[in-house]
Amino acid sequence: MLRFLAVRAARAVLTLFLCVSGVFLALRLAGDPADIMLSIDTPPDVRAYYRELWGLDRPLVEQYGLYLASAARGDFGISFADDRSAFTAVVDALPKTALLGLSALILALLVGLPLGIVAALKHNSAVDRIAMASAVFGYAIPIFFLGILLILLFALKLRVLPSAGSETPLHLLLPMVTLGLPLAGRLARFARTSTLEVLGKPFIRAAKGRGVRPFGLVVRHALPNAAVPLLMFLGIEIGGILAGGAVTETIFAWPGLGRLLVDAVATRDLPVVQACILTITLIMVSANLLVDVVHILIDPRLGGFRSARGAAA
Repeated sequence: MLRFLAVRAARAVLTLFLCVSGVFLALRLAGDPADIMLSIDTPPDVRAYYRELWGLDRPLVEQYGLYLASAARGDFGISFADDRSAFTAVVDALPKTALLGLSALILALLVGLPLGIVAALKHNSAVDRIAMASAVFGYAIPIFFLGILLILLFALKLRVLPSAGSETPLHLLLPMVTLGLPLAGRLARFARTSTLEVLGKPFIRAAKGRGVRPFGLVVRHALPNAAVPLLMFLGIEIGGILAGGAVTETIFAWPGLGRLLVDAVATRDLPVVQACILTITLIMVSANLLVDVVHILIDPRLGGFRSARGAAA
């Protein structure tokens, strides 16, 4: 187990390093941030002052070395736009992103998981076809289009929900539905496939032969065995939630990490962009590492364990 976790942790560190390095080089090679941050008629001496202040006058290799050293200390630099710490900007936005992502995930679990299980239990019936058609519609519709439709209907037409901001719990509803429904559609299809696979196992047929009722069959036998692939699916979907969150937060002016990243990219605010990317990568890597740990606890064979009987043999 320890060797397995050590390998996964090393891969996680390598992923972080490659992501940070790639983002650094891409942003520097895309052009001079001073050209966007400063107006065209800025005097050359003022432009030179800000380039020196932001460290853009140094060779690229030196900038890279200084950035890696600072990032290792938790120092991501000062925002070009408002002179506040890039780390502070990310920390201020992170709770809003966590609230939106967690709410969307709960909504997806409450909608998608039962829908997929019911579709599997009613395989090839009208219920199955309706459930899967709904799931396909849910994950096929683009997030930005769904968000605009919800704004037009509930904010402009019915005037029952706010379309932007985060001041009250009502402001959370439209972004949560926009981000959660596509995830619910993907989860429903995956849950249906996993449940169907488990329901075809011999031990399920044996439980049916013993007279186990459908509810007990699902709760006690099917769901525990389908939990591992579902868990892996949710771990992978963390990245989808963060990517979709950037679009959703921009549409609804939700002050989270995704909107901060979009605004920072638009203004070429390099320290904030790098801090956002590193934070998002760290969340995704940590989520997948946590899924691996839970997977080992559920199925110790993955970590190289052998049962006492197997070891004795």
